[in-house]
Amino acid sequence: MTKKHADFLLFKQVVDLVIQKQHLNEEGLKKILSIRASMNKGLTPALKTAFPNIIPEIRPIVDVAGIPEPQ
Repeated sequence: MTKKHADFLLFKQVVDLVIQKQHLNEEGLKKILSIRASMNKGLTPALKTAFPNIIPEIRPIVDVAGIPEPQ
């Protein structure tokens, strides 16, 4: 659950960037790719080739104490 929650938080950051129309400029697109690189499956080989200098964003730390135990 913590990995999925961390991916959700990263996805939420991407949605916020798109809402702010940051995906329309080069800097915003690179930020989105950086977030994508740190998510579960990372960048596709095609994206790695097209954007070789993308550095993955630091994954958020998920507090497991706030996640309820499965019943």
